[in-house]
Amino acid sequence: MSEFQSGDTIYEDTLGGGCHWSMRVKKGTLLTLTDVKGGANLGMLFYNPENLLEKYNAPDTLKGQHTFKLTRGHCLYSDMGRIFASIVEDDCGWHDTVCGNLNKDMLQKKWSLKTYQEALNGWTQNGYDAFLVELAKYGLTRKDMAANLNLFSKISTDAEGNMQYSEGSKAGDKIVLRFEMDTLIIMHTCPHPLSNAEEYPVRPVHYALAQAKPVTDNDECMNSRPENQRGFKNNAIYQFMGQ
Repeated sequence: MSEFQSGDTIYEDTLGGGCHWSMRVKKGTLLTLTDVKGGANLGMLFYNPENLLEKYNAPDTLKGQHTFKLTRGHCLYSDMGRIFASIVEDDCGWHDTVCGNLNKDMLQKKWSLKTYQEALNGWTQNGYDAFLVELAKYGLTRKDMAANLNLFSKISTDAEGNMQYSEGSKAGDKIVLRFEMDTLIIMHTCPHPLSNAEEYPVRPVHYALAQAKPVTDNDECMNSRPENQRGFKNNAIYQFMGQ
């Protein structure tokens, strides 16, 4: 059990490799994500369920915390200056939020494109279309998509500054997110767009939901940057005003 967890796990399941899902969580929810086999990639987007125009903002998340990678101690910002979630635990030390999604054309160039009609549950999905399927459930379209998280994926650069996929996570690696406001989560387990796997990687991710312990005054994520303290205040004002 995580040190940030209060009580037993409320719900858990495993999202198979090359699949997608979405769910709404309440403020104070702890989400533990586990790479089941190693080498997973978990694409994620966040939205405010009470105002779907408010969504995850990768540029503000990075520049406000003076970083290019995401790991423990970082917060995940909306485009309204509020904090969707905090990364309270992390076994990997590096997560990407700049490389975006694998799309259909990229998938076809890297691996073979298999449709559901041809391969049934063995079909090869791409992250871009996976997001669109989940977004449609809430009346959202491609115009509502944003730059996404790629959890469990590390990116490095060469001498010319070209980005490339680095080593992946190991089986059993975990990342724990504590949600600081009600959030609609959109996610998929499709490959990272820079993946160098020889075959289409099918890597499941286990997720577990629990109640988080209250945020304390010495909280690492809140105090890691002055910007994060302001983000938590923005959340408090928003929640006090009844959203």
